[in-house]
Amino acid sequence: MKTHIAINGACGRMGQRLVALAKDDPELQVVAAVDSALNPLVGRDAGEVAGVGANGVLISAELPLNPRPDCVIDFSAPAGTMVILPTCVGRKIPLVIATTGHTDAQKAEIEEAAHDTAILFAPNMSLVVNVLFKLVRLTAETLKGKGFDTEIVERHHRFKKDSPSGTAVHFAEIIREAMGGGRFVHGREGLVGERQPDEIGVHAVRGGDNVGEHTIIFTTLGETLELVHKGHNRDSYARGALLAAKFLATKTAGQYDMADVLGL
Repeated sequence: MKTHIAINGACGRMGQRLVALAKDDPELQVVAAVDSALNPLVGRDAGEVAGVGANGVLISAELPLNPRPDCVIDFSAPAGTMVILPTCVGRKIPLVIATTGHTDAQKAEIEEAAHDTAILFAPNMSLVVNVLFKLVRLTAETLKGKGFDTEIVERHHRFKKDSPSGTAVHFAEIIREAMGGGRFVHGREGLVGERQPDEIGVHAVRGGDNVGEHTIIFTTLGETLELVHKGHNRDSYARGALLAAKFLATKTAGQYDMADVLGL
């Protein structure tokens, strides 16, 4: 039986890839496509917009009542998440949130929504990045108290709006928790003095069409370990979101993440 999905942010780069990849997946069917009422592509066929031919699903400004999706994937913007969230809560529709850049207040509202429907909220949908989350935690726990400095460098395309990336922030939070503390330092400039042992450096690079790179550096006097992920195209994130939708479609209310999808 196919999992019926709706895509919030269907006109965006990621939304279009979700439509395209879902078309080739025999286990999925796109039954609704949603975007801002201000988007000029609203009313167009979602498949045509995605460049894979008509699929009979017209892009709308609101989630239609019928057919009811088994799961909604939100790959829009923080404001778009907060528009679709109460709809999913009201109709008890599971929601995969692949959007990043939410405020603390918005994150709290998302967490509250998980009391009423299944919510999967992840800083990164890539399967490999989520394996790397676990490896970074293991490394940080192992090297704790052994004189290692930690730095994170992330690179993304010129169009990315939030900085640092939600993924880089999550890596930093993992390190801080695993090493028992630390403070984030976002870049350095001027005569700042020697690096302090409790610093966790987080650095953002923006340019070109880079879909995402993260390098987590553990370094001390005499040796360095670098853990690196490089995204070659956006499909790695889209495929992860589609897998998450299959996982979440049958789940009861609660908060989930990609570790649950991967069995980590």
